[in-house]
Amino acid sequence: MSFRSTNQRVLAPAAQSLMIFGIISLCQPWSLLLHQYGVTLTLIGLIAFMVTSKIAPDPDPEESFVDESLDVLEINDDADSNGSNKIGAN
Repeated sequence: MSFRSTNQRVLAPAAQSLMIFGIISLCQPWSLLLHQYGVTLTLIGLIAFMVTSKIAPDPDPEESFVDESLDVLEINDDADSNGSNKIGAN
């Protein structure tokens, strides 16, 4: 598993969850400790989300050169069987 796929599957959702948990910590009336650190949790989650959102996902695999050359060969074979593109044809 590459870092980019780990970022997309784990780190970005964790940063979003930390932001949400920080906001909930600010709004809850039961724990003074969570309320004191709610802004800090929200800011850490925001900074983490800003960093993880800049990392691009894995690029899509490109077609191989062999597949492209086979397509060109098939086009040329079709043209030869129809009688066009022959050398010396009138």
